[in-house]
Amino acid sequence: MAGKNDAFMKRLLATFTVEADEHIKNITAGLIDLEKDLEPQVKAGMIETVFREAHSLKGAARAVNRSDMETICRSLETVFAELKRREIDLSPSLFDTLHRSVDMLNTITLSPPAEAAAGPVEISRITEKLEQAAGGEIETQEAIGDVKPPPEDAPRTSEPETLSPGPEFPVREIDETARKQKKSMSTVRISMEKLDSLLRQSEEMLTLKLMADRHLEDQLDLAHFFGLWNKQWAKIYPVICEFHRLQEKSEKQDGKRRQDDIRFARLLEFGERTHDNMKILESKLAELRRRSDRDRYATGLMVDNLLGDVKQILMLPFSTLFEAFPKLLRDLSHDQGKDVELSIRGGEIEIDRRILEEMRTVFIHLLRNTIDHGIEKPEARTKNGKPPRGMIQIAVSRSEGNRVEILLTDDGGGIDPGGLKEASCKRGIVSEEEARKLTEQDALPLVFQSGVSTSPIITDISGRGLGLAIVREKIEKFGGRVSIETERHKGTTLRMTLPLTVATFRGVLVTAAERPFIIPTTDVERTVRIKREEIRTVENRETLSLEGITIPLVKLSDVLELSERTDESPVITVLILESRGKRIGFRVDEILTEQEILVKGMSQPLSRVRNITAATILGSGKVVPVLNVSDLVKSAAASAVRPVAPAAPEAGGDTARKTVLVVEDSITSRMLLKNILETSGYLVKTAVDGIDGISQLKTEEFDAVVSDVDMPRMNGFNLTEKIRGDKKLARLPVVLVTALGSREDRERGIDVGANAYIVKNSFDQSNLLETLRRLV
Repeated sequence: MAGKNDAFMKRLLATFTVEADEHIKNITAGLIDLEKDLEPQVKAGMIETVFREAHSLKGAARAVNRSDMETICRSLETVFAELKRREIDLSPSLFDTLHRSVDMLNTITLSPPAEAAAGPVEISRITEKLEQAAGGEIETQEAIGDVKPPPEDAPRTSEPETLSPGPEFPVREIDETARKQKKSMSTVRISMEKLDSLLRQSEEMLTLKLMADRHLEDQLDLAHFFGLWNKQWAKIYPVICEFHRLQEKSEKQDGKRRQDDIRFARLLEFGERTHDNMKILESKLAELRRRSDRDRYATGLMVDNLLGDVKQILMLPFSTLFEAFPKLLRDLSHDQGKDVELSIRGGEIEIDRRILEEMRTVFIHLLRNTIDHGIEKPEARTKNGKPPRGMIQIAVSRSEGNRVEILLTDDGGGIDPGGLKEASCKRGIVSEEEARKLTEQDALPLVFQSGVSTSPIITDISGRGLGLAIVREKIEKFGGRVSIETERHKGTTLRMTLPLTVATFRGVLVTAAERPFIIPTTDVERTVRIKREEIRTVENRETLSLEGITIPLVKLSDVLELSERTDESPVITVLILESRGKRIGFRVDEILTEQEILVKGMSQPLSRVRNITAATILGSGKVVPVLNVSDLVKSAAASAVRPVAPAAPEAGGDTARKTVLVVEDSITSRMLLKNILETSGYLVKTAVDGIDGISQLKTEEFDAVVSDVDMPRMNGFNLTEKIRGDKKLARLPVVLVTALGSREDRERGIDVGANAYIVKNSFDQSNLLETLRRLV
């Protein structure tokens, strides 16, 4: 464990060195600008900028325990705070002091923490000088470390004097300084925007590779044409020659030559010359094809190598994402009164930075769900024969097909399939009859549906039913997949697969309604060709039987709402696509090829188009849509299955008829909540405390109550108990919005019957609105 901490601290110090260097450069540039004749407003802005840079450097130094730099930055901060308040003025002597202090910061930055570049005495002197400056006591004093010029009449020596920087700065060896500077120059800091731009330009070169492939295909088509011509010539030429021989024989017998015979002889001669020319063209085309093939190979190799190298620059290990999780897990588990250990394997595996950034949100959702729903409290675990401490494991491993597999496993209580069915029925996702037919394994995918949650209460951590829906959406956005396995009282495993890079992948080029489309190869389970008579109709829907399993069959053109001519061909081409546990066969006109694809993201206003995820450019230069298989399967299923229940109304739609009672003693919070809800279309009435709230509830009808907890006369807990104890109000949704965020307060909220518990210090109005939308 100590080795991991040392490695982490080493990386942290390296990052700090780069950051500190940037802050110091900005401070130095600011001081130089301040010495110029600036307008008062510009000067004030520059003082503010330098103040902020010193403040940021102080915070960064504190994070890596560089107390020497922190002390100097604090004094610098004090000087610029006084300058901001115009308590002191800038002067040459003050500038000297400021520059000397920045020089000391730079010297400390270039030195390892173990090697003190400036001792306590030197730091004390510079900070004392800065404090004097902040108090207006520095005027024309010599700056620290200034070298006094020798008197005019001082004797000159043949040897040059060695200038000393003064007692505050110990003299360093020149070669040592050069070594450190050379070491710092071995790495270059480049903005991610520039690297992203470089990657995009490198990816564009893939089009050149595809164009080279297309040109070679065109030449192969021409070669095929020449081959056909040669075969036809080989068949007709003997016939022509025989006919010509018979004509010549007839001429000899008749003793004269007809005009038609002369023309035919000329035509035969022209045909022979044409054949010779065609053979020459065929030979040149063959040579051109060989050169094109060599050029295509060389171009492809260079493009692949360049793209691979640039991608490697943007690859980051999973450990850069996982490093923050132990602290996050500790805070979450402590808030819940649980004891959890986190184990991580495979953190050294690298993946595209763009995917890693999106996965941060995914893992935060998953860890919150695991702590809140999965891991039990120590006493419950002990009662069930488990160790008091829960275990969460994250394992990353390379998978086939240039992909990575991530397993998130816990030994908690598992997922209750019955609770999933019940929650799905309430949301109208499945009917009660369909829920009864679902096996436990078939019910598990319901956990990924938006709004489905088995939590008895909504908190700021979880319970809204959005976490796993967002997880699946983000993973599928990159062409990944997610599945879940669970065993009651034993634990849950979430299995995620992701590509290592996002820009390129292999896709199947198909046509539908005579238009080309790309389907990601990873989503194609298989392709089949079936006879038309093999199609069966079940409940007015086309199906096909594959290995004894009946699979729904739809036309891709119908799903994409494209008109096409009636196809009466006896053989049908079908792609079997799988997404979210559903398999559907899609009829296409033709499968053209499978090839590497460069993804081109869709810009506004087309950033989210149903059934389309992106676009690509073929070697011919034609732009082709890349289809979103998840959307396709959803659209096909929706067209094949009649909805069992109306979906819950969207916020702002049906909410105009909903009335909410806001119970809050603070007039500011009361007005804020009232404004948020009224802006979203709710009718809102307010109460100043629990007594006022229960009085209004008995005289008027409301659809929900949003209440504070800490209020005079009757608090929110007691109000909720009153509501649950009243037969007429017992089913009324209650949302507690409070500053009380301890585990005990949350548990009491559950005990008294609150439907949701939102903590104000992490308050987001979208959370409140989404909670109300679900409850009412």
